[in-house]
Amino acid sequence: MSRIETCLKVNDFIFDNMEDAIKFNKIYDEFNNKEQLNEIYLGIKNKIDYTIYAKPEFDDSQMAEIRLGLEENLDVSYYANLEFTSNQMKQIRLGLKNNLNVSWYAKPEFNHFQMIQIYYGLEDGLDVSYYSNSEFNYEQMREISWGLIHKLDVTIYAKTKFTAFQMLQIRRGLEKKLDVSLYTNSEFDGLQMYEIRLGLEDNLDVSIYAKPNIKSDEMLRIRAELKRKKLGFN
Repeated sequence: MSRIETCLKVNDFIFDNMEDAIKFNKIYDEFNNKEQLNEIYLGIKNKIDYTIYAKPEFDDSQMAEIRLGLEENLDVSYYANLEFTSNQMKQIRLGLKNNLNVSWYAKPEFNHFQMIQIYYGLEDGLDVSYYSNSEFNYEQMREISWGLIHKLDVTIYAKTKFTAFQMLQIRRGLEKKLDVSLYTNSEFDGLQMYEIRLGLEDNLDVSIYAKPNIKSDEMLRIRAELKRKKLGFN
C-alpha cells in the first residue's frame, strides 16, 4: 500500500520532521556558505551534536572532519580547534579511530605531514619520542622512524642540525655497520657524507679526504683514485 510522507524544506534542505527543520532554520542565516550549511544539515540528520562545529569560523572542510569524528563516536575535543587545519584534523581523527595516543601529535605546531610521520610511528609501535619535535621536518622524522624500524641507534643522528639527506647517509652507514663517527659531523654536507660512506663501504682509507674543507666532487675524485689503486690499477 502506498504511503504519503510530509517533507519540510528550509530553502534547498529537506527534513522529515519539524524539530530538525526548526533547528536548522534558527542558524541558517548565520552562514553564507552552502558547504558549511550542508555539514550542519548532515549533523542534524545524523543526530550528532552539530553545535560543536556549527560556527562560522570553521570552514566546511574543518566541519566535515569534526562531523565525521562525532559520527564515529570519537573524542573530537582533541581537534575541534580553529588552530588546526582540516588536514591536521584528519590525521588526529584517523589516530583516534585507530586507538593511537594522538596526544603525541595533536598540537597545532605540527603540520599534517609531520603528523603523518608520528601517526605511522605510533601505528608501528615505535618510540616516537625520538622525533615528535616540531623542529624536525617530516623528512627528518621519516629518517628517524626508519632507523627505529631497523633497530638502529638513532640518537647518533636524531638531531635538528642534520638535514634529512645527512640523516640518510648516517642511517645507511649504521645499517652497514660502518664507523659513522668519521662523518657524523654537521660540517660535512650530505654529498660529502655520501662520499665518505661509499669509501668506508669499499674499505678505503677515508681519512685522506674526510675533511670538511674538501668539496664533494674532489672527494669523489680522491675516492675513485683510491679505489683504482686498491684494485691494482695504475
